[in-house]
Amino acid sequence: MSVFGDGLDAAVQKAFTRPAPKSAGAQMRYLVKQLKGTKAVAQMLRISQRTVERYVKDQIKKPRADLAARLEREVKTRWQPQIRAQARQKAASTGGIVIDTRARLGYTAPIGTTDQDRIRHLTVALQPRYAARLFDAQEAGATDQELREIAADALKEVYFQDGGRRAGSLEEVRFTDIEHLEFDL
Repeated sequence: MSVFGDGLDAAVQKAFTRPAPKSAGAQMRYLVKQLKGTKAVAQMLRISQRTVERYVKDQIKKPRADLAARLEREVKTRWQPQIRAQARQKAASTGGIVIDTRARLGYTAPIGTTDQDRIRHLTVALQPRYAARLFDAQEAGATDQELREIAADALKEVYFQDGGRRAGSLEEVRFTDIEHLEFDL
């Protein structure tokens, strides 16, 4: 499970203009239409083609919990691609992104500084360039650790250094023990 990737996806999904299909049959029909066939859907969901056909015809209504989760995830990743792209573009060019987190944050700095890493709750608006870096990295298949480093770099500049007005000798921000993480566009 990717904490950062899922958080970015959830932020973009708030921009959807219509709700994604809820029932298993509607979700399966949507995927069949998107992937142009039941065979591709069956392979993606790791179930038989016949099972897909039965969901499409509403002969089966209730999927197992693991299948229901995969089905919902696959539908949401494909739902309203233009709206998703517009939301990402707006965040990356003009809007920026807000990060709300409760995690262990601190930094490496010269000996004698007071800011040890500790659990902090921060809600910080990040500039569009950081939103662009996060979305570009996610699109390129970055790991959760790589996304965490981009967010830590953004928090270093925006929160700890206040855009260059303080903590000039700051070297590296540590962003660990995440208890809560949410993004908003």
